[in-house]
Amino acid sequence: MTAKVMFSFPDELVARMRAMIPSRERSKVVAFLLEGEIAMREKKLYMSAKSLEECAGLNTEMAAWDKEFSQDGLDDDAI
Repeated sequence: MTAKVMFSFPDELVARMRAMIPSRERSKVVAFLLEGEIAMREKKLYMSAKSLEECAGLNTEMAAWDKEFSQDGLDDDAI
């Protein structure tokens, strides 16, 4: 399945794209470039989350909070 989307690009970039990329290949090229950029950003986000998850100081603090508030009378399963 595909969807049509509209983007705005600088005039000079559009002129260069039209000169270098045949009209029937433009969507494929843009999709390829966009996929690479999204993959890079997803990897950076994953690595940030992994780093935070492995942070010893944060894990120690979270364990202390869990211990402190484990008897708060709230039902964790009710959420």
